[in-house]
Amino acid sequence: MPPPFRPPIGLHLSRTAKSVGRAFDETLAAAGGSLPVWLILISLKTHRLGNQRELAEAVGIQGATLTHHLNAMENTGLLTRRRDPANRRAHMVEFTQEGEALFHRLREAATAFDRRLRADLDEEDVAAFERVLATMAHNVRDTPGTPDVPGVPGAPVEGRGGTG
Repeated sequence: MPPPFRPPIGLHLSRTAKSVGRAFDETLAAAGGSLPVWLILISLKTHRLGNQRELAEAVGIQGATLTHHLNAMENTGLLTRRRDPANRRAHMVEFTQEGEALFHRLREAATAFDRRLRADLDEEDVAAFERVLATMAHNVRDTPGTPDVPGVPGAPVEGRGGTG
């Protein structure tokens, strides 16, 4: 008798990621922000970035997309940009008081959201989950369409996994 049907784990992961992502977006919106704004603010706060290109890399977006977000954030009074005196082609990005206040509100919202996600999970659960996510990320970095086992497209390699 064949085992009961189970949906592909990637489908389950994708649906869960969308659900969690929507909930996080709603949490940030309730605090007066958005995911792109939060990513920009947290990157500015936690990295010593020399220019907008480095900021775009830290946030994980294209330069033109970053410029769009920075323009909006500057227009709403969250940050200022000025030319770097040492490199006239580069802009220095700095928080305003409003930007600093929003950063703190969003940090509180993100921290509360993280506590909500971790409810009923102990540190071992979280560590195991992080290992599984790292392994899945490693698995999909393999060349698409290349079989892991000769002659068996898409078959997993025995023993793969672990700390990835």
